[in-house]
Amino acid sequence: MVFSSLTFLYGFLPLTLAAYFLAPRRLRNLTLLAVSLFFYGWGEPVYVSIMILSILIDYTHGFLVERALSRGRDRLARWFVGESVVFNLLLLAFFKYWDFLAANLSRIPGLSLPVLGLPLPLGISFFTFQTMSYTIDVYRRDAPVQRNIVDFGAFVTLFPQLIAGPIVKYKTVAADLAKRSVTSGDFAQGACRFTAGLAKKCLLANPAGELWQSCRDAQAAGALTAAGGWMGLAAFGLQLYFDFSGYSDMAIGLGRMLGFRFDENFDHPYCAVSVGEFWRRWHMSLTSWFREYLYFPLGGSRAGTRRTLRNLLIVWLCTGLWHGASWNFILWGLYFGLWLILERFVLRDLLTRTPVWVKRLYTLAVVFVGWGLFAIEDLGICGSYLSVCFGGGPAWSAADGWRLRSYGLLLLLMVLGSTPWPLRLWRRRPERVRRALTPVLMLLGLILSTAYLVDGSYNPFLYFRF
Repeated sequence: MVFSSLTFLYGFLPLTLAAYFLAPRRLRNLTLLAVSLFFYGWGEPVYVSIMILSILIDYTHGFLVERALSRGRDRLARWFVGESVVFNLLLLAFFKYWDFLAANLSRIPGLSLPVLGLPLPLGISFFTFQTMSYTIDVYRRDAPVQRNIVDFGAFVTLFPQLIAGPIVKYKTVAADLAKRSVTSGDFAQGACRFTAGLAKKCLLANPAGELWQSCRDAQAAGALTAAGGWMGLAAFGLQLYFDFSGYSDMAIGLGRMLGFRFDENFDHPYCAVSVGEFWRRWHMSLTSWFREYLYFPLGGSRAGTRRTLRNLLIVWLCTGLWHGASWNFILWGLYFGLWLILERFVLRDLLTRTPVWVKRLYTLAVVFVGWGLFAIEDLGICGSYLSVCFGGGPAWSAADGWRLRSYGLLLLLMVLGSTPWPLRLWRRRPERVRRALTPVLMLLGLILSTAYLVDGSYNPFLYFRF
């Protein structure tokens, strides 16, 4: 079940909100746990058992860590943290990476491993990272141990951010799990944020995906041009941004409606003036997770240049693998790791002297080429596509003119929408005007999004496969 579906909008969500607010306060976490398990099991009921097993393992290990620490047995506490991390990583590795490893290792003469072809549990990369953060936070004494298994289960399965994030660390919602309230203002702001995210997803991301598919079809037919190639990369990059940031808006809005405050996940990344800044603005919950739970424990940048280089490459190799079990994701992660190393050790002085508009163009070029690696799993096809972008084919065709006429306005709206300008203009309006327009815009967004969902057939959520 996806947020941008009629089943969710007009079935699951109204019934869930009714059940949640009719339930006594002491039973609201139990209600959330039940509806979240139903939400997760809607598409893959067999994998609900994996979710429950993950809850039991990490809940138990939180107790074991806390007990060892209270007795001054730090080494034993670290052992239990390690057990929890290993369990989560093995769970992730088995379902997400086994077939990739088996297929590649079986190329070694005399070695044959079975390819199981198991479907990937939805959102496994997100909820395994969340549960890992719990035992680590308990060990670091950044969060109290959770003694109520229902409350812990509600944290792990919380449906607004279960499938595609943002990645919620336990310590950021521990207080909300124990006690929270929802005012009419909170609910209204959450509903507004949800509707904005829905409109971004349905009215902007989905049509941009159709343009990207048109460019991919042109490549398959041998008719791709340099202009069409870059148009396609821009369309995919904008689709991914409005798709994922739209989902994050919906998740944050739903959380607000239920009394939770989730951290922001995007901060206008396409306005960045360096690749490093881009990754501080894009999917911030994942960047923060890797920085806090991997980069810093490895030593960060405190142990000299050589170890800093090693740590950056490890983190970005893991970032690529986190996104998918495929060579293109590995190369994508290393690609950005190398650019970050270049910016830190080679380009830093040059970038400080470069005009802002040049730095923005440079960052966009690097990022959109990276999206080509991200989007096209077949490396041969990816190489061919990028080759055309850099002069390995015709520069322009009549089809590119048709695409510009058909999608030019959409692309312009998405470019403007990826900057802070619309929000700044909105905040400059008098408060009475904003109060009057908000419900009108929300209703219009909901009606247009519903019309698109009724009439359209192209409605993917790109981050579901992670």
